Amino acid sequence: MKKLEQKIDYQFKDISLLKLALTHRSVGKNNNERLEFLGDSILGLVISRELYKRFTHVDEGKLSRLRSHLVRGQTLAQLASTLDLSNILILGSGELKSGGFRRESIQADVVEAIFGAVFLDSDFDTVNTVILKLYKERLDIINPNDSLKDFKTQLQEYLQKRGNALPKYELIKTVGKDHNAVFTINCSLQDQNMKVKQKATSIKRAEQSCAQALLDRLSAS
Repeated sequence: MKKLEQKIDYQFKDISLLKLALTHRSVGKNNNERLEFLGDSILGLVISRELYKRFTHVDEGKLSRLRSHLVRGQTLAQLASTLDLSNILILGSGELKSGGFRRESIQADVVEAIFGAVFLDSDFDTVNTVILKLYKERLDIINPNDSLKDFKTQLQEYLQKRGNALPKYELIKTVGKDHNAVFTINCSLQDQNMKVKQKATSIKRAEQSCAQALLDRLSAS
Protein backbone atom coordinates (compact mmCIF):
# COMPACT_ATOMS: atom_id res chain seq x y z
CA MET A 1 0.00 0.00 0.00
CA LYS A 2 3.01 2.30 0.42
CA LYS A 3 3.59 2.19 -3.34
CA LEU A 4 -0.03 3.12 -3.93
CA GLU A 5 0.28 6.07 -1.57
CA GLN A 6 3.31 7.23 -3.55
CA LYS A 7 1.46 6.91 -6.85
CA ILE A 8 -1.51 8.96 -5.69
CA ASP A 9 0.84 11.34 -3.85
CA TYR A 10 -1.05 11.06 -0.59
CA GLN A 11 -0.07 9.45 2.71
CA PHE A 12 -2.95 8.22 4.85
CA LYS A 13 -3.17 9.13 8.50
CA ASP A 14 -5.58 6.22 8.96
CA ILE A 15 -4.25 3.42 6.75
CA SER A 16 -7.29 1.28 7.57
CA LEU A 17 -9.35 3.55 5.29
CA LEU A 18 -7.12 2.67 2.34
CA LYS A 19 -7.31 -1.02 3.20
CA LEU A 20 -11.10 -0.77 3.30
CA ALA A 21 -11.12 0.97 -0.09
CA LEU A 22 -9.28 -2.01 -1.55
CA THR A 23 -11.66 -4.57 -0.03
CA HIS A 24 -14.27 -6.06 -2.36
CA ARG A 25 -17.73 -7.06 -1.12
CA SER A 26 -16.87 -10.71 -1.75
CA VAL A 27 -14.78 -10.53 1.43
CA GLY A 28 -17.78 -9.79 3.65
CA LYS A 29 -19.84 -6.98 5.13
CA ASN A 30 -16.80 -4.80 5.85
CA ASN A 31 -16.12 -3.73 2.26
CA ASN A 32 -15.56 -0.68 0.04
CA GLU A 33 -19.10 -0.10 -1.24
CA ARG A 34 -19.88 2.88 1.00
CA LEU A 35 -16.54 4.47 0.13
CA GLU A 36 -17.26 3.85 -3.54
CA PHE A 37 -20.62 5.62 -3.17
CA LEU A 38 -18.90 8.61 -1.58
CA GLY A 39 -16.01 8.67 -4.03
CA ASP A 40 -18.32 8.54 -7.04
CA SER A 41 -20.03 11.76 -5.91
CA ILE A 42 -16.74 13.48 -5.09
CA LEU A 43 -15.21 12.55 -8.44
CA GLY A 44 -18.24 13.89 -10.28
CA LEU A 45 -18.03 17.21 -8.41
CA VAL A 46 -14.27 17.62 -8.88
CA ILE A 47 -14.40 16.90 -12.61
CA SER A 48 -17.52 19.04 -13.11
CA ARG A 49 -15.91 22.03 -11.41
CA GLU A 50 -12.65 21.62 -13.33
CA LEU A 51 -14.44 21.39 -16.68
CA TYR A 52 -16.53 24.44 -15.78
CA LYS A 53 -13.35 26.42 -15.05
CA ARG A 54 -11.42 25.22 -18.12
CA PHE A 55 -14.13 25.56 -20.75
CA THR A 56 -15.83 28.86 -20.00
CA HIS A 57 -17.74 29.07 -23.28
CA VAL A 58 -18.87 25.43 -23.58
CA ASP A 59 -22.55 24.67 -23.04
CA GLU A 60 -24.04 22.29 -20.48
CA GLY A 61 -24.62 19.49 -22.97
CA LYS A 62 -20.97 19.27 -24.05
CA LEU A 63 -19.77 19.63 -20.45
CA SER A 64 -21.97 16.69 -19.48
CA ARG A 65 -20.52 14.55 -22.27
CA LEU A 66 -16.98 15.47 -21.25
CA ARG A 67 -17.71 14.60 -17.63
CA SER A 68 -19.33 11.29 -18.56
CA HIS A 69 -16.29 10.40 -20.65
CA LEU A 70 -13.89 11.17 -17.79
CA VAL A 71 -15.77 9.41 -14.98
CA ARG A 72 -16.95 6.33 -16.91
CA GLY A 73 -15.87 2.86 -15.91
CA GLN A 74 -13.42 2.49 -18.78
CA THR A 75 -11.48 5.61 -17.77
CA LEU A 76 -11.45 4.56 -14.12
CA ALA A 77 -10.19 1.11 -15.11
CA GLN A 78 -7.37 2.76 -17.05
CA LEU A 79 -6.46 4.76 -13.96
CA ALA A 80 -6.55 1.55 -11.93
CA SER A 81 -4.09 0.00 -14.36
CA THR A 82 -1.63 2.87 -13.94
CA LEU A 83 -1.91 2.41 -10.16
CA ASP A 84 -1.38 -1.39 -10.42
CA LEU A 85 -4.48 -1.99 -8.31
CA SER A 86 -4.95 -5.55 -9.55
CA ASN A 87 -1.94 -6.58 -7.48
CA ILE A 88 -3.27 -5.28 -4.17
CA LEU A 89 -7.04 -5.83 -4.35
CA ILE A 90 -8.51 -7.65 -1.36
CA LEU A 91 -10.97 -10.21 -2.73
CA GLY A 92 -12.93 -13.15 -1.41
CA SER A 93 -11.91 -16.66 -2.45
CA GLY A 94 -14.66 -16.90 -5.08
CA GLU A 95 -13.58 -13.70 -6.84
CA LEU A 96 -9.94 -14.76 -6.65
CA LYS A 97 -10.70 -18.06 -8.35
CA SER A 98 -12.75 -16.38 -11.08
CA GLY A 99 -10.04 -13.81 -11.79
CA GLY A 100 -11.82 -10.87 -10.21
CA PHE A 101 -8.55 -8.98 -9.83
CA ARG A 102 -8.56 -8.58 -13.63
CA ARG A 103 -12.16 -7.38 -13.85
CA GLU A 104 -12.34 -3.77 -14.96
CA SER A 105 -15.58 -3.04 -13.10
CA ILE A 106 -14.03 -4.09 -9.79
CA GLN A 107 -10.92 -2.00 -10.41
CA ALA A 108 -13.01 1.01 -11.42
CA ASP A 109 -15.06 0.76 -8.23
CA VAL A 110 -11.88 0.65 -6.16
CA VAL A 111 -10.60 3.87 -7.70
CA GLU A 112 -13.79 5.62 -6.60
CA ALA A 113 -13.48 4.05 -3.15
CA ILE A 114 -9.93 5.37 -2.85
CA PHE A 115 -11.17 8.89 -3.59
CA GLY A 116 -13.78 8.48 -0.86
CA ALA A 117 -11.12 7.25 1.55
CA VAL A 118 -8.80 10.19 0.81
CA PHE A 119 -11.66 12.60 1.43
CA LEU A 120 -12.54 11.06 4.81
CA ASP A 121 -8.87 10.99 5.80
CA SER A 122 -8.32 14.65 4.86
CA ASP A 123 -10.65 17.21 3.28
CA PHE A 124 -12.16 18.25 -0.04
CA ASP A 125 -9.23 20.41 -1.17
CA THR A 126 -6.85 17.49 -0.66
CA VAL A 127 -8.90 14.93 -2.56
CA ASN A 128 -9.47 17.55 -5.26
CA THR A 129 -5.69 17.81 -5.67
CA VAL A 130 -5.26 14.02 -5.73
CA ILE A 131 -7.93 13.58 -8.41
CA LEU A 132 -6.71 16.41 -10.64
CA LYS A 133 -3.13 15.09 -10.54
CA LEU A 134 -4.32 11.64 -11.63
CA TYR A 135 -6.49 13.17 -14.35
CA LYS A 136 -4.01 15.82 -15.52
CA GLU A 137 -3.06 14.20 -18.84
CA ARG A 138 -6.67 13.39 -19.70
CA LEU A 139 -7.87 16.88 -18.82
CA ASP A 140 -5.06 18.49 -20.82
CA ILE A 141 -5.87 16.63 -24.03
CA ILE A 142 -9.66 16.47 -23.88
CA ASN A 143 -11.45 18.50 -26.54
CA PRO A 144 -15.07 19.69 -26.18
CA ASN A 145 -15.51 19.19 -29.93
CA ASP A 146 -14.54 15.50 -29.85
CA SER A 147 -17.40 13.08 -30.27
CA LEU A 148 -16.30 11.04 -27.22
CA LYS A 149 -18.36 8.09 -28.34
CA ASP A 150 -18.69 5.20 -25.91
CA PHE A 151 -18.16 1.55 -26.86
CA LYS A 152 -21.86 0.83 -27.49
CA THR A 153 -22.10 3.75 -29.89
CA GLN A 154 -18.86 2.77 -31.63
CA LEU A 155 -20.07 -0.80 -32.06
CA GLN A 156 -23.45 0.31 -33.38
CA GLU A 157 -21.85 2.64 -35.93
CA TYR A 158 -19.38 -0.04 -36.99
CA LEU A 159 -22.25 -2.44 -37.74
CA GLN A 160 -24.45 0.16 -39.40
CA LYS A 161 -21.69 1.16 -41.84
CA ARG A 162 -21.48 -2.46 -42.97
CA GLY A 163 -25.22 -3.00 -43.16
CA ASN A 164 -25.11 -5.57 -40.35
CA ALA A 165 -27.75 -6.32 -37.74
CA LEU A 166 -27.42 -4.32 -34.53
CA PRO A 167 -26.11 -6.01 -31.36
CA LYS A 168 -28.57 -7.68 -29.03
CA TYR A 169 -28.02 -7.10 -25.29
CA GLU A 170 -29.69 -9.44 -22.83
CA LEU A 171 -29.65 -9.46 -19.04
CA ILE A 172 -29.15 -13.11 -18.16
CA LYS A 173 -28.32 -13.01 -14.47
CA THR A 174 -28.57 -10.76 -11.43
CA VAL A 175 -26.83 -11.63 -8.18
CA GLY A 176 -27.61 -9.62 -5.04
CA LYS A 177 -30.03 -6.77 -4.48
CA ASP A 178 -30.03 -2.98 -4.82
CA HIS A 179 -26.50 -1.49 -4.60
CA ASN A 180 -25.05 -4.95 -3.94
CA ALA A 181 -26.27 -6.36 -7.25
CA VAL A 182 -23.98 -7.72 -9.97
CA PHE A 183 -25.46 -7.92 -13.46
CA THR A 184 -24.42 -10.37 -16.17
CA ILE A 185 -25.13 -9.24 -19.73
CA ASN A 186 -24.95 -11.34 -22.86
CA CYS A 187 -24.38 -9.56 -26.17
CA SER A 188 -24.55 -11.22 -29.57
CA LEU A 189 -23.82 -10.17 -33.16
CA GLN A 190 -26.03 -12.12 -35.53
CA ASP A 191 -24.16 -11.53 -38.78
CA GLN A 192 -20.71 -12.16 -37.30
CA ASN A 193 -21.87 -15.12 -35.21
CA MET A 194 -20.14 -13.60 -32.17
CA LYS A 195 -21.24 -13.65 -28.55
CA VAL A 196 -19.72 -12.32 -25.33
CA LYS A 197 -20.75 -12.25 -21.68
CA GLN A 198 -19.68 -9.64 -19.14
CA LYS A 199 -20.69 -8.75 -15.60
CA ALA A 200 -20.49 -5.50 -13.65
CA THR A 201 -22.12 -3.61 -10.81
CA SER A 202 -24.46 -1.85 -13.23
CA ILE A 203 -26.23 -2.95 -16.40
CA LYS A 204 -24.75 0.01 -18.27
CA ARG A 205 -21.18 -0.94 -17.37
CA ALA A 206 -21.75 -4.56 -18.28
CA GLU A 207 -23.17 -3.57 -21.67
CA GLN A 208 -20.23 -1.26 -22.32
CA SER A 209 -17.82 -4.07 -21.42
CA CYS A 210 -19.59 -6.37 -23.88
CA ALA A 211 -19.36 -3.77 -26.63
CA GLN A 212 -15.67 -3.20 -25.91
CA ALA A 213 -14.93 -6.93 -26.04
CA LEU A 214 -16.76 -7.28 -29.35
CA LEU A 215 -14.98 -4.29 -30.87
CA ASP A 216 -11.66 -5.86 -29.87
CA ARG A 217 -12.62 -9.12 -31.53
CA LEU A 218 -13.86 -7.38 -34.66
CA SER A 219 -10.65 -5.37 -35.00
CA ALA A 220 -8.59 -8.54 -34.59
CA SER A 221 -10.56 -10.54 -37.16
